[in-house]
Amino acid sequence: MKNRHNHTRPQPNASRANLVTEAQVNIWTYARTNPLALLSVAVLILMGVTALMADFVAPYDPLAQNAAEVLRPPGPDHYFGTDGLGRDIFSRVVYGSRVSLYVGFLAAGIAAVVGTFAGTVSAYCGGKLDLAIQRVIDIFLGFPFLVLALIMVVALGSSPTSLAVAISISLAPQVTRLSRATGLSIKRELYVEAARVIGASSYQVICRHMLPNGFPPVLAQVTGYFGAAVVAETALSFLGLGVSPPSPSWGRMLQEGARQYFEVAPWATVFPGLALSLTVVSFALLGDAVRDMLDPRRSY
Repeated sequence: MKNRHNHTRPQPNASRANLVTEAQVNIWTYARTNPLALLSVAVLILMGVTALMADFVAPYDPLAQNAAEVLRPPGPDHYFGTDGLGRDIFSRVVYGSRVSLYVGFLAAGIAAVVGTFAGTVSAYCGGKLDLAIQRVIDIFLGFPFLVLALIMVVALGSSPTSLAVAISISLAPQVTRLSRATGLSIKRELYVEAARVIGASSYQVICRHMLPNGFPPVLAQVTGYFGAAVVAETALSFLGLGVSPPSPSWGRMLQEGARQYFEVAPWATVFPGLALSLTVVSFALLGDAVRDMLDPRRSY
C-alpha cells in the first residue's frame, strides 16, 4: 500500500546550488553594469599571469647588463627602453611584478586571517582579553602605517617574505578593529544565542557562526589593502629597505630611475610607475566592487 503522506525532505545540496547560482547571477549583473570593475579584474588577472609566466614573457634576462645598450629609448628591440646598465626595463618590470604582487597578496592575506580571528575572539570573549587586545591594537595604530612598516622591516629583514610579514603587522590592527565591530553585532544575533543554549562550545560558536558571517565585511576592506601593501613594498624599496639589488622591484626601479636617469631617460621611471599605478587603481576598483556586491541594500 502506497503511503499518501510521503513527504519529500528538502535537499541541502539543492539549496546550496541555488545560493551559488544566485551569487553568480549577481556577479555577472554587477559586472555588466560596472565595466570598470570588470576591467580591474581583467587587469589584475593579466598582471598575475604575467608574473607567473615571467620566464616566457620577458624577452631578456632582467639582470643581464649590456654596455652597448645603455639608456636606449623604447623601441622594437626594447619595448620600455633600457636603464643605465643596459638592462631591459620591460623584462625588469615583468619580473618586478612577482615581488610586488607576492608581497601584496601575502601581506593582505596574513592581515586578513590574523586580524579577523583576533577581532572575532576579542568580540566574543569580552572582558580582560578584549581589553588587552584593544590596548595592543591602540599601540600599533598609534604609529603611522609606513613608520610601523619601517620598524618591522628593520627588525625582520628585507627579503620578500619578511617584507610581507612586516606590512601585514602594520595592516592587521585595522582588520582586527573592523572584525571586532562586526563580531559584536553578530554576537547579539539569535542564532548565536541559540547555539549557546543547545550547548555549543565557544570554539564551535566562533568557527561555525561568527567567523563565516563576519568575514564578508572584512573581505571588502581587505581587498583594498592589497593595493596598500603593494604601495608599502614599493615605498620601502624606494627608501632602500626593500628587496636587495640587483633583484628587480618596482620600488627599486623607481628609486634608480628618479635619482639617476630621470632627466636623460624618463622612461626608466615612467614605466615602473605606470605598472604600479595600474595595479593600485585596479585593486582600489576591485575593493569598491566587492564592497558594493556584499552590500545587502544594493539592488541589481
